[in-house]
Amino acid sequence: MRFKQLWSTGPTGTIVLGLRYGAKPIELAKGKSGIECSSMDELIAALEAIKDAVAAGELDAQIDAASGSLRAGFAKKK
Repeated sequence: MRFKQLWSTGPTGTIVLGLRYGAKPIELAKGKSGIECSSMDELIAALEAIKDAVAAGELDAQIDAASGSLRAGFAKKK
């Protein structure tokens, strides 16, 4: 099984972590779907914080919104 890399390097050399549900980005704040980290240690801390937030149900609304828009793409057109 192959996994896509969740982060990339931004134009200023920082690490940008993007969360997705399928092909749809998860919007963490209004107009923001990524987390900027200055180092790999900060990236690991951000991933652990996201894991804890998901376990606590804090991202349920964002995941439901991304899920709904993804499902809408598969709806039958009349």
